[in-house]
Amino acid sequence: MDPYQYLIVMGLCLAITLPLEWVLRARVYRRWRLLLPTIAVVVLVFGIWDLIAISRDHWTFSPLYTTGITLGTLPIEELSFFIVIPLAGLLSYEASTYLLGVLRGLRTPRTERTDERDGVRR
Repeated sequence: MDPYQYLIVMGLCLAITLPLEWVLRARVYRRWRLLLPTIAVVVLVFGIWDLIAISRDHWTFSPLYTTGITLGTLPIEELSFFIVIPLAGLLSYEASTYLLGVLRGLRTPRTERTDERDGVRR
């Protein structure tokens, strides 16, 4: 189980924040045209950063806690981190924004809808 710990933690992060999409109307997955470029920037910037740091021996990844599957020298677990954590952060942010709006009386839980064409809440 040790080689899968990193991936298990990433899976748990997704599993814990996934219900926010529906329960607190985060609407992150429905706006995939905005989500994909956002995640792509994070993967690109931090992926390059990690590749440089690995090539310079600034840091390494323990083979005890990774599967050994790599993209170049970048472990697949690290790549999953760059996707999962920003996604969990976006879900949490959007859900808390919605909930605060409801608590402040700026939004009503039942009447709000999102226009799928532009992702704007109305």
